[in-house]
Amino acid sequence: MKKQELAKIIAEFGQRYSKLLGINVERGDDEEVFKWFLAAVLFGAPITETSVVKTYKCFEKHAVLTPEKILKTGWQGLVGILDEGSYTRYDYKTADKLLEVMGNLKTNYGGSLNLLHQRAANSQDLENRLKDLGKGIGNVTASIFLRELRGIWTKADPKPTPLVILAAKNLGIITSENPEKAREELAEFWKKNKVKGISFVNFETALLRLGKDMRRKKATEST
Repeated sequence: MKKQELAKIIAEFGQRYSKLLGINVERGDDEEVFKWFLAAVLFGAPITETSVVKTYKCFEKHAVLTPEKILKTGWQGLVGILDEGSYTRYDYKTADKLLEVMGNLKTNYGGSLNLLHQRAANSQDLENRLKDLGKGIGNVTASIFLRELRGIWTKADPKPTPLVILAAKNLGIITSENPEKAREELAEFWKKNKVKGISFVNFETALLRLGKDMRRKKATEST
């Protein structure tokens, strides 16, 4: 793949989701990191980007953007916000998930994701600690969350999601479907082909969006 083509793909598809939502994760403080964590939990479900953005904006409108506010809002209140944001298919399940995760985050880390990061021994321990917050935090959600914290949290080095791997394989960027090997191949490719002024996060985000498009087209063709 030529650098010009790569730059075009990233320009079209590589906008960070945190930027799209107006979240300043680069600040690295608990408030902004938590906002992105909440968004990552919403993005973790198989739902459209448009619905997730709308739902996050509803949480923002109601000022429910901290672990404490989520717990105080309670199950019924959370379902109401999720429904307002057209997250109806996953409203009950997500409300349960949020309450469990926030309760554990408060109990184990005083509500601070930065403290969780500080206590992690390495990148794998960091992922494990995130997933231990609740059964609703899986590999995909952890990867989405940590992807945009590369360069901000020293231990943030998530494995690519299946959609990123799908796009990268289709573009001939990697050969392996194994997440560990795919991470290494992606890093090596970017090292050799990095575009000036563009970060690896933008590159990986572009692959994620391309992967979503590829999956959607494949599903349409099979129906």
